[in-house]
Amino acid sequence: MTGNDEYVLEVLQEEGLITATQAEDARKLETSEGASRIDAMIAAKILEEHDVLQVLAARFGMEMISLSNHPPSPEMLAALPSDVARKYKVIPVSKRDNTLTVAIGDPLDVDTLDSLRYVLKCPVEGVVAPPAEIKAALDRYYGAETSMETMIDQLAEGTVDMVSSGTPDIVQQTEVTESDVPIIKLVSLIIFEAYRNRASDIHLEPMEKRFRVRYRIDGVLHEVDSPPKRLQSAIISRVKIMANMAISEKRVPQDGRIQVNIKGRELDLRVSSVPSSHGESIVMRILDKQNLALGLPKLGFLADDQETFTRLIGLPDGILLVTGPTGSGKTTTLYACLNFVNRPDRKIITVEDPVEYQMPGINQVHVRESIGLTFAVALRSILRQAPNIVMIGEIRDNETARIATEAALTGHLVFSTLHTNDAPSAIARLIDIGVKPFLVASSLRAVVAQRLVRNMCPYCKEEYKPIASELRLLGAAAEQFAEVQLYRGHGCNKCALTGYGGRSGIFEIFLITDEIQRMIFEKRPATDLRARARELGMRTLREDGLRKVVSGITTLDEVMRVTMGDFD
Repeated sequence: MTGNDEYVLEVLQEEGLITATQAEDARKLETSEGASRIDAMIAAKILEEHDVLQVLAARFGMEMISLSNHPPSPEMLAALPSDVARKYKVIPVSKRDNTLTVAIGDPLDVDTLDSLRYVLKCPVEGVVAPPAEIKAALDRYYGAETSMETMIDQLAEGTVDMVSSGTPDIVQQTEVTESDVPIIKLVSLIIFEAYRNRASDIHLEPMEKRFRVRYRIDGVLHEVDSPPKRLQSAIISRVKIMANMAISEKRVPQDGRIQVNIKGRELDLRVSSVPSSHGESIVMRILDKQNLALGLPKLGFLADDQETFTRLIGLPDGILLVTGPTGSGKTTTLYACLNFVNRPDRKIITVEDPVEYQMPGINQVHVRESIGLTFAVALRSILRQAPNIVMIGEIRDNETARIATEAALTGHLVFSTLHTNDAPSAIARLIDIGVKPFLVASSLRAVVAQRLVRNMCPYCKEEYKPIASELRLLGAAAEQFAEVQLYRGHGCNKCALTGYGGRSGIFEIFLITDEIQRMIFEKRPATDLRARARELGMRTLREDGLRKVVSGITTLDEVMRVTMGDFD
């Protein structure tokens, strides 16, 4: 039961199903995570589930039925798609005019009916049926749902090929026994399902009483079918072995890497483990090597910005900075730039912590501060290698920033990232780090701030008019949207009912013109730089996002969500 335990206990006591003593005893019961005291009482045979459902259904004016007496017609099944029925655990019972009646297993779960009205775009009413009957009916009418155990058995050998990034003499080799095979298959399944669902991260999180698995899809975490808690230790050990980590060390964080081949597609998994209260928390970041071949249009640039950006990365020298918070796609943009300029007549060297993608034709240096190989040390050394283009994973300190500016002033093109909220703030950040204003003005060519927005699902997008509250948030831009036809995804089985599929960038391109150079040299504040750049034609992140809303790429909600700090 998902409702309030206290309320249900009072109702059951009023109806005479339990005594005051039993209600008081129930309040003291310890329940497992996700379970209620009512569930515990049903399990202990103190209550009958059927009686509880009947009392609660009557209290809410709902009918209690047996699904065996109400087989759904093909029309009803068509009105309630399989993925929706399974997501909300409901079965269609009848359809009259445009109103669909569904059976739910919890009379207190009014949110399910509200969600169904929104998803199905029609009136939905509820009746109550035992959860076990609903589960059986879902399997009978929509086909049996594949359990994790079944999927493990069906996972073909070689579907997911995993190879540790370490050398054979370093990797902790253990003889694979027959008992290890299910765990190997299970880890393969978790990775394969993440790949199939376009996830960017896999999170293995030990909780007190369960082992949670979540995928980050289009920037949002989704919990998936999780393995039993008893397999937690074996799964974590398997991942650590493949990532070349010390499986006996559980007290300190560790990093590793796994190379994966899924049906001929090469992926890199960057693995991080951190000790937590109930075991080691593992995050595997999925790096798809095919993303290296992204063209600049795939990043999300519209035609005019793409032309500007292409010109910038074709310059012979200077610094091009990409800014934004963690997870805003900065690294993907830099790799797309390197892929674009990677030609046989150019020497390109990168300094990264860590090296995220192995790129053919490019010399990549992995920073290792534990042995003294910092960004600054590596950067000083690689400049003696006479590169044409240098990519620095991140400018973090004065020495790295100073060497980068000197490299730019001596004929090198430098790509790097910086953590700032908008593009003009990068100037103040560099000066705060300790770079002289005249060096910033002379070496910097442009700063590109970016965010990622989710793309609208093309299969379920529908027209709508923005409501008054949305227009108020838009402020001065509201007028241009008052008469514009907008779209949003209402959710379908192609997008897992989210209304979105994939992501693209929104950008703020701050060009360092002669006038901006003079303002930097005069130490003018970032607000002045931003105001003048706007006058010279710079679009803010929100303005670029709104252009993509009008173009039907993303939704107004998405742009407002990621640009709440942009008040222009």
